[in-house]
Amino acid sequence: MGLLRNIAGGIKALLWKERVERELDEEVRNYLEAAAAEKMGRGMSREGAVREARVEMGSVEGTKEAVRSAGWEHFVGTCWQDLRFGARMLRKSPGFMAVAVVTLALGIGANTAIFSVLNAVVLCPLPVKDPQQLALFTWSAHTKPNFDGHSDYGDCDYQESVRDCSFSVPLFKTMSSEADAFSSITAFAGPLDMAVAGNGTASIARGTFVSGDFFSTLGVNTIIGRPLGPSDDSASASGTLVLSYAYWQRAFGADRSVLGRAVRLDNVPFAIVGVAEPRFTSLTPGKLQDFFIPLSIADRVRGEWWGDNENRVADPDAWWVTLIGRLKPGVSLSQAQMNATAIFRNEMVHGTRSFSKESDDPAISLLPANIGLNGGRTQLTPMLYPLMVGVALILLIACANVGGLTLARSATRQKEMAVRLALGSGRGRMARQLLTEAVLLSLIGGALGIFVAVWGVHVLTALLSSGWEAQPFPFAVKPDWRVLAFTLVVTLAAGILFGLAPALRSTRVDLTPTLKEGTTSSLRATSQMHSRRPVRLGDSLVVIQVALSMIVLVGAGLLVRTLRNLQHLNPGFDARNILLFGVDPHLAGYSDEQTAQIYSTLQQRLSGIPGVTSVSYSENSLVSGSWSANNFHLDGAPAKENINAATLAVGADFFSAMRIPLFRGRAFTSADFSVATANNAAREAVTAAAQPQSASPSGPAVSALHQDYDHSRPVPAIISEAFARKFFAGRDPVGQHLGSPQTKDDEIRHPGPGYIIVGVVGDTKYRDLRRGILPTVYLPLVRNIAHFAVRTESEPTALLKTAREIVSRTGEDLPLFDIRTQTEQIEESLYQERLMSQLSLFFGVLALVLACIGVYGLLSYEVARRTRELGIRMTLGAERSDLLRLVVGEGTLLIVIGAALGTGAAIGVARFLQRMLYGLYATDLQTFATVAILLMVVGLGACCLPACRAMRLDPMVALRDE
Repeated sequence: MGLLRNIAGGIKALLWKERVERELDEEVRNYLEAAAAEKMGRGMSREGAVREARVEMGSVEGTKEAVRSAGWEHFVGTCWQDLRFGARMLRKSPGFMAVAVVTLALGIGANTAIFSVLNAVVLCPLPVKDPQQLALFTWSAHTKPNFDGHSDYGDCDYQESVRDCSFSVPLFKTMSSEADAFSSITAFAGPLDMAVAGNGTASIARGTFVSGDFFSTLGVNTIIGRPLGPSDDSASASGTLVLSYAYWQRAFGADRSVLGRAVRLDNVPFAIVGVAEPRFTSLTPGKLQDFFIPLSIADRVRGEWWGDNENRVADPDAWWVTLIGRLKPGVSLSQAQMNATAIFRNEMVHGTRSFSKESDDPAISLLPANIGLNGGRTQLTPMLYPLMVGVALILLIACANVGGLTLARSATRQKEMAVRLALGSGRGRMARQLLTEAVLLSLIGGALGIFVAVWGVHVLTALLSSGWEAQPFPFAVKPDWRVLAFTLVVTLAAGILFGLAPALRSTRVDLTPTLKEGTTSSLRATSQMHSRRPVRLGDSLVVIQVALSMIVLVGAGLLVRTLRNLQHLNPGFDARNILLFGVDPHLAGYSDEQTAQIYSTLQQRLSGIPGVTSVSYSENSLVSGSWSANNFHLDGAPAKENINAATLAVGADFFSAMRIPLFRGRAFTSADFSVATANNAAREAVTAAAQPQSASPSGPAVSALHQDYDHSRPVPAIISEAFARKFFAGRDPVGQHLGSPQTKDDEIRHPGPGYIIVGVVGDTKYRDLRRGILPTVYLPLVRNIAHFAVRTESEPTALLKTAREIVSRTGEDLPLFDIRTQTEQIEESLYQERLMSQLSLFFGVLALVLACIGVYGLLSYEVARRTRELGIRMTLGAERSDLLRLVVGEGTLLIVIGAALGTGAAIGVARFLQRMLYGLYATDLQTFATVAILLMVVGLGACCLPACRAMRLDPMVALRDE
C-alpha cells in the first residue's frame, strides 16, 4: 500500500503541480501556526512565538524544496525542466544543432543499418514453432567413413572430411525409428534446380526434398490446402508438392484455385496440395526454395546428375540428406546426443553395411538448429562483422567531432556557468543539465538516423542481393525489438560519450576570473599563449578523430586494392565477348544418347550464327563458383593410395573457344567422345548387374561384364600444366595412364580401363579467382548438364534472342538458365570484394570528412578565441605569413600525431582483414603511405581556411575584441 500511495502521490505532483504547491503552502503555514500556538501556550507573545517557530524551521523555501526533492517525482520533474531548458538552448544555436544532428544521424543511422542486416542474418530465430527445441544432427569420426557417395547443399559450413551433417536415407529411417529422445526426426535435401512444365512456358524452379514429417516436426502450417504428410512420402504414392508462399505469388499469381492443379517436374506429374505460410521462407538461413516434394520420389525427379546411383533413397552409401530432430519435453541436448550416438555408432560399425571401425569413434554431435544451420550466413557474416566495426569507428569519430563542437560551444557559456554557480547551483546539477542537452541532441540525431538507416538498409540489401544470382535477398530485414533496443542504446551511449567530457569541463570553471570583465582575462590568455601551450581536451578529440579516420581509410585502401588486384588478374583464358547459358536435357526427360545429340546439334547451329567465331560447352562454366573433383590412381603407386584433382567435363573445341593454349599433345576429337560413351555404357552395365534388386546375371556372366569393362579402351583425358608439374615432373605426360580411384578391394581386382592422357593445356582459374591454380583433368562431356560458351565478334548479349530460338527448335521444354556473359560472371564472382570496397570506401570518405570538420572546427574556434592575441602579434610586427604558419602548424601537429597513432592502431586492426585480402599483406606499405599522404593533404586544406581568416584580421578591430 505504501508503494502504491507513493506512486499515486508522485503522479499527482506531476499532473496537478499548482494544487500540490497550494497544499504544501498550507501545510507549512499550518505547521508554523501550530508551533507558534504551542510556544504561546508557554507564555510567549505571538510575534515572538512566530519568530521562534520560523527560526526552528529554517528557510521556508528550503524546507519546501526538501519536501519536493523527497519523492521520485522530483527527479522526473527536474529532468523535464532540463529537457525544456536544453531545447531552448539548442534553438538559440541552430547552426551548431544542425551540424551536430546531421553528424550523429550519419553515425547512428549507419550503425543501425548494418545491425539491422546483421540481426536478420545472424540473430533472428528460425521461422518455425519453438525453434529452441530443434537440434541439427552432425557426425564426426577419426577417419572418413568409406561410403561411396556424398552431397551437401550448403546447410552446414564444415569443410572437414571427418565431420559433416549429411546422412543416408536408410540411416535417417533407423535413427527416426530407434531414437527415443526425440518426439520426431525429419530429413531434407536441397534446394535443387528442376524443370517445371504445365504452368505456362517451361522454367527452372528450386525444389527441396523433405520427409513426410517435415512440416509437422517444424510446426509449419499452410495458408491454403494441407502440408505434406507421411502418406505422401511412400514409394507407391503419387507425386504431391507444397508451394512456398513467394513462389505461389510469383508463378501462380496467388490463385487460391491452384490446389489440385497438375504440373510436371522433370517430366514427372505432380499435384499441388498446399501453400506454406508466408513466414516460412526457409529452414536454413539464406536458402530459398520454390516448393517442397516428398523424399521418396527423389529417384524419379533427379534435380541434378547423381552419377551411376539410380536409387539414392534406398542406398546406404549415398549420404545426402540433413537431419533435424525435435527434442522431447524434459530431454536435454546432451541426453539426446548420447542416445543418437549409440544408434549411430552401432550402425556405422556393426550395421548391415559397415562404414567405420571401432577405433574411428564415430559419434553424433547435436547442435541447436539456429546455430548449426548456417546456409547463406557463411557468405555474409565475414562481410558484416568488419562493416560493423567500421561503422562503430564512424560513430566514435562522430562523437569526437560533436564533442569538440560542444566543448567549443561550452567555452562561450563559461560566464553563464559561473553565474549559476555563484547563485548556489550545485556542480552535479549543472553537469546533469549539460549532459541532458547532449542526450537530447543525440536523441534528435537518432530520430533522423532512423531515416538514414531505412535508406541504408535498402542500399545494403540491393548490394547484397547481387550475390544471389538475381534472386531476392533471402533474409527478411525488418525492425524488431533487437533493432530498436540497439538504436536506443547506441543513441544514449553517443549522447553520454560526446557530452560527458564537456559537461565535466564546464563545471570546473574558476568563478573569480570568469566573472571579471575587461581586458584582464584577455591579457592573461595572451600571456598563457607565450608560455608553453598545454594539451587541451579539444586537441585530444581532434587527434582521436584523425587516428580513427586513419584506421578506416587503411581498411578501405586495402580492400580497394584487393578488388583491383582481382580485376586485373589473368584467369588463364580470354573472357571477352563470350555469352554463357546453361541447358539440362535430363530435367526434361531426355536420355544420355539424346542429350549428347542435343549438345552436338546446338554446337553446330550456334556456330552458324553470323558474328559467332566459336562455340563449345562444359559441365561447369569457368569462374562460376561451381567445380568438381575426383580421385585418381597413378600407375605404380601403392594400392588405395589415390591422388585428388579437379575435374571438368568439356565439349569439342572447348580449349580453342576459351583460348586456353594447348602445349603438348592434341585436343579432343569426335572419336574420344565415342570412347567415353562406350565406357559409360560398360560401367552402367556392371553397376546394374551389381544391384541387389536387379535380376542379376549368373556369376560367370557378371565376371565377363567386369572383364569387358576392365579391358575396354581408356577414356582420353587432357591435363593442365599444374597437374603435369605435380604428378609427372621430369616426364612427358602425354600417353601416360591414369587409373580409377582404389578404395575397396573389389576396385583393386577390377580397376577398370582408367584414362589415357592425350594433351596438356595451360592453367586456368576454375572455381573462382581467389583460389590458387588447381591441378585439373579435362574429360569428354557425353552426359549431364552443359553450360554453353558462345564467342562472338562483338557484344554477345545481342545474340541471346537468336540463341533462345535455336535451343527451342533443338529440344522441347529446354529452358535456359545462368544466362550472362563471361565478363559478367567474373564480376559477379567478385561481388563480395566489390561490396566491401564500395562500402569501406564510402565509410572512409565519411570518416575523412568528419575528421576534417573536426580540425576545421577546432582551429576556427581557436582563431576566434585568440583574435585579440593575433591582433597584438600583428601590432608588434608579425607578418601575415607568420599567422598562417602559426595556425597551420597547430593543425598539422595534431594531424601528424593522430596519423602516427592511427598507423599503429591500423596495423593491428588490419591483420583481421588478412583473409579478405588478395595479392597484398595487411601491412602493405603503399596503402599506408597513400592514406597518410591523403590525410595530410586534406587535413592541410581544412587548416588553411581558418588560417586565411586569421591572415585577413584587421589589427585595430582585433585589439578592440573581447
